[in-house]
Amino acid sequence: MNHFSKDLQQTLTKHQEKLERLSLRRLFEEDDKRYSKLSTEISGLYFDYSKTHITQETLALFERLIQEAKLIPAISALFNGETVNSTEKRAALHTSLRAQKKEAQPNAKDIASTRAKMSQIVHELHAGQWLGFSGKPINTIINIGIGGSDLGPRMVTSALKAYQKNIQVKFVANIDGADLYDALATSNPETTVFIVASKSFSTLETLENAKNAKQWMLTHHCTEAQLSQHFIAISTNIKAAQEFGIASDRILPIWDWVGGRYSLWSAIGLPIAVAIGMDAFEQLLAGAHNMDQHFQHTAPNKNMPMIAGLLSFWYSQFWNCTSHAVLPYAHRLSFLPAFLQQLDMESLGKSVNKHGHSVDYSTGNILWGTEGTNGQHSFHQLLHQGTHLIPVDFIMVKESMSELKDQHQHLQACCISQSQALLKGKTLTDAEWELREQGLSESDIKTLAPHKVVTGNKPSSTLIMDKLCPETLGALIAFYEHKTYTLGVLLNINPFDQWGVELGKQLGGPIYQALGGQSNATWDSSTQSLIDKLRLD
Repeated sequence: MNHFSKDLQQTLTKHQEKLERLSLRRLFEEDDKRYSKLSTEISGLYFDYSKTHITQETLALFERLIQEAKLIPAISALFNGETVNSTEKRAALHTSLRAQKKEAQPNAKDIASTRAKMSQIVHELHAGQWLGFSGKPINTIINIGIGGSDLGPRMVTSALKAYQKNIQVKFVANIDGADLYDALATSNPETTVFIVASKSFSTLETLENAKNAKQWMLTHHCTEAQLSQHFIAISTNIKAAQEFGIASDRILPIWDWVGGRYSLWSAIGLPIAVAIGMDAFEQLLAGAHNMDQHFQHTAPNKNMPMIAGLLSFWYSQFWNCTSHAVLPYAHRLSFLPAFLQQLDMESLGKSVNKHGHSVDYSTGNILWGTEGTNGQHSFHQLLHQGTHLIPVDFIMVKESMSELKDQHQHLQACCISQSQALLKGKTLTDAEWELREQGLSESDIKTLAPHKVVTGNKPSSTLIMDKLCPETLGALIAFYEHKTYTLGVLLNINPFDQWGVELGKQLGGPIYQALGGQSNATWDSSTQSLIDKLRLD
C-alpha cells in the first residue's frame, strides 16, 4: 500500500498483533466505560462500535491514516463538486440532490424543476386525476429498471411500508420474463402506469421488459396514441425515450453526475415518492442531508461514516477479513443487504488504484446478510463457530413496527444476545459446567464439551434507529454511502466507476445471436457446449 508510509503500516501491523493477543472480553473488563467512549449519535441513529478490536491507541493510529490518505480534503472535494470520478472525468454530486433549498448547489435549477415535476406527478396520482386509457384512475405503478434504478427504490419502498398511500408500487428488474409476468398477472392495464428507469435507455433488461409491457398494453385495447397515459421515463437519453413512444412531458431527467447506486435521491426515486408521498420523500432527503452535514463537519472521533470506514479498512487490511455481514433486525429492511451489496461491492471491487496501477492489497469485501432472526437459524453457526473472522453490522429499530410489542422485545433481545455471544463466546470450562448441570457423565462431558465451545472475540457494531421513518432511513443510507467513500479514499481507488459490469454486456449480444442459431462464431469448448445445449431449434 504505497500510498501510506511504511512506518505507519508497520506500526499498525504490530498494533494488530498486540490486540490479537487480547480479547474483547478483557477490554471490557479493563474499562467499564468503554461503550461510552466508542459510540456516537446523530439524526436518530446510535452507533456502538465498542465490540471491535480497537483501543485509544488504535484511534490515534486512525488519525494518522486520515492524514496520510488526505481524507478530509477528499471529503471537501466530494462536496465541492470536484472531479472525484477520475476515469469518467465527472463530479459525484448526489449530495446536492438532498441539499436544503437555501443552500447554493451546482445544478440547483435543474434539480428544483425535476423535483417540481415529480411532485406534480405524485399529486395527480394521489388525487385520482391521472386517468388511464379507459378513463379510470391509476392505482398501480410498475417500476421497470435494474441495478441502481431498482435496488434503492425497492428497498426504501419496502422499508417505509407504514407510510404508503393509495397507489400500489411494484418492481420489475430481471430479464427473466417470469418477473414481468408475475407483476402483470395481478395488474389491470386500464389502471397501471409503467416507469421505465434507465440512465442510457439502452439497458437490455429494462428495454426488453418495457417492450413487453408496451405490448401487454396494446393487446388489452390500449391504442398507440393512448400509451402516453401509461408510461413515464427517467433517463439521460431523451431522444431514445421519445422514440420508444413516451411523451416528452412524461420524461424526467437523470444526470451524468449522479451514479446509479447513488440515484434514489433523484427522479429515480419517483416510485418512492409515489408510494409514500412527496412530503415523506422530502423527509428522506432531509435525513440524508443531516448525515451529509455530519460527515462533512464532525471531528473524526465522532464521525460515524468515517469511523465505520476506518473499521472496515482496519479489518480488511490488517486482520485479513474478506467478508462483512449486515444483519438488519427489522423485517421491513430485508432488502437493505442487497442494496448495500451494490453500493459497496460495485464501488470497491477494483484491482487498480486511481492512477491505473495494479494494487497488491485487498479492495472490496464480500458484503452479505439477511434479516434477523432468520439468519440465526442458518449462517449464524458459521459466524460463531466457523474459522472465518467476519465483522458484523447489527441494525435495530427502537420503536416497534407493529402492534405486537412483545414480539418486538423478543426481536431486540435476539439481536443484542447475538452481539454479546460474538463478543463473549463460551469457554471449555463453561461448556463442561453446563453439561454437568444437565447431569451428563464425566465421560460424556469430555466427549461433548469441545463441540460446544464458542471462541467469541468476534467483532460487531450495532446501529440503533429511533424509528423506521423517512428521515432516519435517509440518514442510514447516507451513512453507508459515506462509509463507502471513506473506504475508496483509504484504498486509493475510484469508487464511482464500474467498468467490470460492461464486459458481460458486451459478450451477451453475440451469444444471444448464437442461441437463436444466427451466428457461426466459436468460443471456448465450455461456452460452445452450453450454447449447443440451449440452442433454439
